[in-house]
Amino acid sequence: MASPNRKSLIPTTFYEHARHSRRLYWLTPAIVLVLYLCVMGAFIWLQRLQSDSVMFVTIDQETRQQRLMMVVFALSLVIVFSLLALWRYTRFRTQAEAALIAETGFRRAMENSMSTGMRVFDMQGRIAYVNPAFCRMIGWNEADLIGRTAPFPYWLPGRHDHHRETLAQLLSGRTPSSGLEIEAQRRDGSRFTARMYVSPLRDPKGEQIGWMTSMTDITEPKRIREALTAAHERFMTVLEGLDDAISVVADTPEGLELLFANRTYRRLFGAQTGGHAELLGGRLGRFTDETMELFSATAQRWFEVHHRMLAWTDSRRVRLQVARDITERRKHEEESRVQQEKAQLTSRLTTMGEMASSLAHELNQPLTAISNYNMAAVAMLKSGKAPTESLLQALEKASQQAERAGKIISRIREFVKRSEPRRQAVGLGRIVENAVGFADIDARKRRIEIVQNLPDPMPEVLADPILIEQVLLNLLKNGVEAMEHSESRSLHVRITDQHPQIEIAVIDRGHGLRNPERLFEPFYSTKSEGLGMGLNICRTIIESHHGRLWASPNPEGGTIFRFTLPKAPPRPQSTEITEEQHA
Repeated sequence: MASPNRKSLIPTTFYEHARHSRRLYWLTPAIVLVLYLCVMGAFIWLQRLQSDSVMFVTIDQETRQQRLMMVVFALSLVIVFSLLALWRYTRFRTQAEAALIAETGFRRAMENSMSTGMRVFDMQGRIAYVNPAFCRMIGWNEADLIGRTAPFPYWLPGRHDHHRETLAQLLSGRTPSSGLEIEAQRRDGSRFTARMYVSPLRDPKGEQIGWMTSMTDITEPKRIREALTAAHERFMTVLEGLDDAISVVADTPEGLELLFANRTYRRLFGAQTGGHAELLGGRLGRFTDETMELFSATAQRWFEVHHRMLAWTDSRRVRLQVARDITERRKHEEESRVQQEKAQLTSRLTTMGEMASSLAHELNQPLTAISNYNMAAVAMLKSGKAPTESLLQALEKASQQAERAGKIISRIREFVKRSEPRRQAVGLGRIVENAVGFADIDARKRRIEIVQNLPDPMPEVLADPILIEQVLLNLLKNGVEAMEHSESRSLHVRITDQHPQIEIAVIDRGHGLRNPERLFEPFYSTKSEGLGMGLNICRTIIESHHGRLWASPNPEGGTIFRFTLPKAPPRPQSTEITEEQHA
């Protein structure tokens, strides 16, 4: 490294300029000194002239003395004037120097307070000036840097060629206005990244005498920026890899403006706003966060669309839309619904199969009665002495028994018949009557009485009567079977109004619950001949009606099954009157 040459440093140029500007400062003291010498010389000359000159011989002593005093007085005035001018100049210079010192101290304080490192190169590439912030940034003090030439101590080892290229670019004036990003090494060996800006340094005459550089440590901002960039890339990778179609649009006077769309959206709808508008589902102009299921005619698929308003980067309110393809899910739901209907039908058929013998016995009674009444009527007609009244009574009773058998068969057909669920306002009394009528056949065989605790008047529920009848019948049959060996012979059906729902409870005194946590699992049954689907199907039916089915132990022994149904809204008075008339 070349030894520093202090005479070539840039600050010397300014000092020389200041020294050249003060070349005439000695003129006033020199004038005063010359005037003083002139006064003293004139005084001595007059003293000699007084004794040697012929002019002074003829003049009396008093006159000579007056002339001498006038000359001395005039010269004294000149000296006093010169001294006043010197005092005024000295005072002005003292004030100027004080102001200059204050300004210099103020500027030095500003330089010392800056967090930006300032550095000056002369035209040969030597460091001519550094501020304290630059020294703090790299760890070396001012004495270690002033006058140094390349290589500088803060250059990275092994990368001097790269640093020399950067220095050559700096000295040639080819640095971009946006600055350069450089790496440097501190005195303790740690490294940092800085952004450097370069501008030419000019003297008072406008001539360039060096380069002024400013450096800012951007290690932490760069780390944060890189972390944010990496996070953004990861986030975009996740968004682009999602199977959901994500889009963001803004409402403008010209229509929707697409601000963002991920790969799935572009694959389904292209880079246009048509897909977003199609999935809005009539929410254009309304700010809602509701979720909807919509069918897209463009993509020919079903979507579950989540919609939300959020603030965009420019503070605009924009629409975020996440559309999830649920085509396969809806397909499976439809298949599940069909299978559920088949399971319900199978359950009803199984129930009817179990009740076949009881129903045959039940139908046998009215059919036998019909046959007997008809035979009696025939016998009376053959005798020729048949009373009209007796014949009519026999035929009427036969007709009643036929009607009774027809109702039994009709109820069986309605129960077994497969139909779409139809929720309607229906009287709960009719459902309970039909279910108890079916269950009572099996109950009488086991000598069990079904006791009904019903409110008056009976409420109406919003339900499918066939499905709810199936649920109640299943619970009644389970209760009857559980009480087969019980000492108690009463099975209770209780209905309570718990607005806005109606609760139906089937209370038995049987053997109680076994593994209650598994009671509603598919294919789990406590009966050796059971399929384990009855209670599971019942719960599915009740939940599809927005109700709840659960079981709890009976404090008196046995089990209480409860389920709830939504209460039907009250009907208009005129409608009720019409229904009563039809009934």
